[in-house]
Amino acid sequence: MPTVDETALRQLVDRAEITDVQYRYALGTDSHDWQLFRSCFTEEVETDFSEVVGLPASRVNADEWVRSLAPTMESFTATHHAMSNVLITFIDDDHATCVAYVQARHHKPNSTGDSDQTVYGYYTNQYERTAGGWRIAKLKLSVRWMTGNFAIFAGTAQ
Repeated sequence: MPTVDETALRQLVDRAEITDVQYRYALGTDSHDWQLFRSCFTEEVETDFSEVVGLPASRVNADEWVRSLAPTMESFTATHHAMSNVLITFIDDDHATCVAYVQARHHKPNSTGDSDQTVYGYYTNQYERTAGGWRIAKLKLSVRWMTGNFAIFAGTAQ
Protein backbone atom coordinates (compact mmCIF):
# COMPACT_ATOMS: atom_id res chain seq x y z
CA MET A 1 0.00 0.00 0.00
CA PRO A 2 1.47 3.39 -1.00
CA THR A 3 2.25 5.88 1.73
CA VAL A 4 0.69 9.33 1.78
CA ASP A 5 3.24 12.11 2.04
CA GLU A 6 2.69 15.21 4.16
CA THR A 7 1.93 17.46 1.18
CA ALA A 8 -0.75 15.14 -0.17
CA LEU A 9 -2.33 14.84 3.27
CA ARG A 10 -2.30 18.63 3.77
CA GLN A 11 -3.93 19.13 0.35
CA LEU A 12 -6.70 16.66 1.25
CA VAL A 13 -7.45 18.66 4.39
CA ASP A 14 -7.21 21.93 2.41
CA ARG A 15 -9.64 20.59 -0.21
CA ALA A 16 -12.15 19.74 2.51
CA GLU A 17 -11.79 23.19 4.07
CA ILE A 18 -12.16 25.01 0.73
CA THR A 19 -15.21 22.92 -0.16
CA ASP A 20 -16.71 23.79 3.24
CA VAL A 21 -16.25 27.49 2.47
CA GLN A 22 -18.15 27.04 -0.83
CA TYR A 23 -20.99 25.35 1.06
CA ARG A 24 -20.98 28.00 3.84
CA TYR A 25 -21.33 30.62 1.12
CA ALA A 26 -24.53 28.95 -0.12
CA LEU A 27 -25.91 28.20 3.35
CA GLY A 28 -25.16 31.69 4.65
CA THR A 29 -26.96 33.23 1.66
CA ASP A 30 -30.04 31.02 1.88
CA SER A 31 -30.37 31.14 5.68
CA HIS A 32 -29.60 34.88 5.84
CA ASP A 33 -26.82 34.10 8.30
CA TRP A 34 -24.67 37.03 7.34
CA GLN A 35 -21.99 36.26 9.92
CA LEU A 36 -21.58 32.78 8.41
CA PHE A 37 -21.59 34.28 4.91
CA ARG A 38 -18.98 36.91 5.91
CA SER A 39 -16.72 34.16 7.30
CA CYS A 40 -16.13 33.03 3.70
CA PHE A 41 -14.13 36.10 2.62
CA THR A 42 -10.80 37.82 3.06
CA GLU A 43 -10.95 41.41 4.39
CA GLU A 44 -11.20 42.71 0.85
CA VAL A 45 -12.79 40.71 -1.92
CA GLU A 46 -12.99 41.13 -5.66
CA THR A 47 -16.52 40.38 -6.84
CA ASP A 48 -17.50 39.79 -10.46
CA PHE A 49 -21.19 39.36 -11.25
CA SER A 50 -20.86 41.14 -14.60
CA GLU A 51 -22.57 38.31 -16.50
CA VAL A 52 -25.66 38.69 -14.31
CA VAL A 53 -25.97 42.43 -13.68
CA GLY A 54 -23.60 43.90 -16.27
CA LEU A 55 -21.40 45.78 -13.79
CA PRO A 56 -17.64 45.34 -13.96
CA ALA A 57 -15.70 43.44 -11.31
CA SER A 58 -14.83 45.52 -8.27
CA ARG A 59 -12.64 45.20 -5.20
CA VAL A 60 -14.58 45.98 -2.03
CA ASN A 61 -14.37 45.72 1.73
CA ALA A 62 -15.99 42.37 2.56
CA ASP A 63 -18.06 43.75 5.47
CA GLU A 64 -19.52 46.46 3.23
CA TRP A 65 -20.21 43.99 0.41
CA VAL A 66 -22.06 41.61 2.73
CA ARG A 67 -24.12 44.52 4.14
CA SER A 68 -25.02 45.64 0.61
CA LEU A 69 -25.96 42.13 -0.59
CA ALA A 70 -28.07 41.12 2.41
CA PRO A 71 -31.15 43.28 1.61
CA THR A 72 -31.32 41.88 -1.92
CA MET A 73 -31.25 38.27 -0.75
CA GLU A 74 -33.67 39.03 2.10
CA SER A 75 -36.16 40.53 -0.38
CA PHE A 76 -36.91 37.05 -1.74
CA THR A 77 -39.39 34.74 -0.05
CA ALA A 78 -36.77 32.01 -0.45
CA THR A 79 -33.50 31.29 -2.22
CA HIS A 80 -31.72 28.02 -2.82
CA HIS A 81 -28.07 27.93 -3.89
CA ALA A 82 -26.95 24.37 -4.71
CA MET A 83 -23.21 23.83 -5.23
CA SER A 84 -21.67 20.79 -6.91
CA ASN A 85 -18.81 19.55 -9.09
CA VAL A 86 -16.18 21.25 -6.93
CA LEU A 87 -12.76 21.24 -8.60
CA ILE A 88 -9.82 22.70 -6.67
CA THR A 89 -6.43 23.53 -8.15
CA PHE A 90 -3.57 24.59 -5.87
CA ILE A 91 -1.44 27.47 -7.11
CA ASP A 92 0.92 27.17 -4.15
CA ASP A 93 0.62 26.26 -0.47
CA ASP A 94 -1.49 29.34 0.33
CA HIS A 95 -3.47 30.00 -2.87
CA ALA A 96 -5.98 27.92 -4.79
CA THR A 97 -8.68 28.20 -7.42
CA CYS A 98 -12.03 26.51 -6.89
CA VAL A 99 -14.53 26.04 -9.70
CA ALA A 100 -17.96 24.90 -8.53
CA TYR A 101 -21.25 24.53 -10.35
CA VAL A 102 -24.14 26.52 -8.93
CA GLN A 103 -27.87 26.44 -9.42
CA ALA A 104 -29.21 29.57 -7.75
CA ARG A 105 -32.99 29.64 -7.36
CA HIS A 106 -34.84 32.79 -6.28
CA HIS A 107 -38.52 32.82 -5.29
CA LYS A 108 -40.70 35.90 -4.82
CA PRO A 109 -44.44 36.01 -5.55
CA ASN A 110 -45.14 39.14 -7.60
CA SER A 111 -47.39 40.79 -10.18
CA THR A 112 -44.91 40.62 -13.09
CA GLY A 113 -45.36 36.93 -13.89
CA ASP A 114 -43.51 33.83 -12.76
CA SER A 115 -42.50 33.86 -9.09
CA ASP A 116 -39.21 32.07 -9.75
CA GLN A 117 -35.89 32.84 -11.41
CA THR A 118 -32.98 30.41 -11.67
CA VAL A 119 -29.34 30.99 -12.59
CA TYR A 120 -27.35 28.00 -13.87
CA GLY A 121 -23.60 28.47 -13.96
CA TYR A 122 -20.42 28.16 -12.01
CA TYR A 123 -18.26 30.11 -9.61
CA THR A 124 -14.55 30.51 -10.22
CA ASN A 125 -13.20 31.62 -6.87
CA GLN A 126 -9.66 32.44 -5.85
CA TYR A 127 -8.81 31.34 -2.32
CA GLU A 128 -6.14 32.47 0.10
CA ARG A 129 -5.02 30.76 3.26
CA THR A 130 -5.41 33.20 6.18
CA ALA A 131 -4.80 32.94 9.92
CA GLY A 132 -8.50 31.98 10.19
CA GLY A 133 -8.37 29.37 7.42
CA TRP A 134 -9.12 29.40 3.70
CA ARG A 135 -11.09 32.44 2.47
CA ILE A 136 -12.40 33.68 -0.87
CA ALA A 137 -10.31 36.58 -2.20
CA LYS A 138 -11.94 36.74 -5.66
CA LEU A 139 -15.48 35.65 -6.50
CA LYS A 140 -16.68 35.31 -10.11
CA LEU A 141 -20.05 33.99 -11.26
CA SER A 142 -20.20 32.73 -14.84
CA VAL A 143 -23.71 32.21 -16.18
CA ARG A 144 -24.47 29.37 -18.57
CA TRP A 145 -28.21 30.16 -18.80
CA MET A 146 -31.09 31.60 -16.81
CA THR A 147 -34.77 30.71 -16.65
CA GLY A 148 -37.81 32.34 -15.15
CA ASN A 149 -38.68 35.90 -14.35
CA PHE A 150 -35.62 38.12 -13.90
CA ALA A 151 -37.99 41.00 -13.07
CA ILE A 152 -38.29 39.65 -9.52
CA PHE A 153 -34.89 41.28 -8.95
CA ALA A 154 -36.39 44.70 -9.80
CA GLY A 155 -36.88 46.88 -6.77
CA THR A 156 -34.49 44.90 -4.58
CA ALA A 157 -31.74 46.73 -2.73
CA GLN A 158 -28.59 47.22 -4.78
